[in-house]
Amino acid sequence: MYSVLVADDHAIVRSGISYLVDLQPNFKVVGGTASGTDTYMRVEQGGVDILIMDLSMPPGENGLITTKRIHDKFPHVRIIILSMHEEQEYINKAMANGAMSYILKSSPDSEILTALQHVANKEKYLDKNIIVSKADIKKINESGNSLNLEGYSTLSKREKEVFPLIALGYSNKEISQKMFISTKTVEAHKANISRKLHLHGRVELVQYAIHHHLIDF
Repeated sequence: MYSVLVADDHAIVRSGISYLVDLQPNFKVVGGTASGTDTYMRVEQGGVDILIMDLSMPPGENGLITTKRIHDKFPHVRIIILSMHEEQEYINKAMANGAMSYILKSSPDSEILTALQHVANKEKYLDKNIIVSKADIKKINESGNSLNLEGYSTLSKREKEVFPLIALGYSNKEISQKMFISTKTVEAHKANISRKLHLHGRVELVQYAIHHHLIDF
C-alpha cells in the first residue's frame, strides 16, 4: 500500500484528488496540505511514499523550491506535480529539481492515475499532452539550474521555512505559532538569514525573494 500526500491550496481540489486516489487499489491518502511549508513539515513527519503537489500555493514558498527541498532531504518520496502551468520552463525546472512526474490540471483524471502507477514503479512520467524536445530533455538533465542559489543554499532547513513567512509579512508571533517555535527562535532565524544573505531589513529580503522567485503571492 502506497501512502499518498495531496498538496494544493484549494480544499475542493485536495478533496477531489484524494477521493480519486482512495478509489485505487494499493494507494491510500494519508493527509492534505495547503502550502509549501506545511507540505515539507508533513513529509518530515514520515509515512509518505508519494506526494501529489501543486506548484502554486500562494501565499508562500514557490513550489519549485519546495520540490527541490523535499527531493534533496527525502529522495525516497516520489513527487508528482499537478499544475496549471503548461510553460516548458516550469516543467523543465520541476523535473530537474526532483519531480518524477508532471501532470497538467487541464488533463483528464486518467493522467493522474497513470502517473501514480508509473511513480509506484519508480518510473518518470510526463503528461501525454506535454511535448518534450531533445533540448528540453537536456535542460532537465543538467545539474545546474537557477534555484541553486549561492547564499540561499547555506540556509538551514528551518531558516528556509521561516524565510517565505518573513517575506510575506508575517509577524514574529504569527511565525512562532505557525512553526511551533518561540518568538526568540524566530528572531534568531531572521538574524541568521540576514547575515548569510547579506540583507538589511525586510525590504531587501522581499526584493531578494521576488528576484529569485522564492515566493508566490
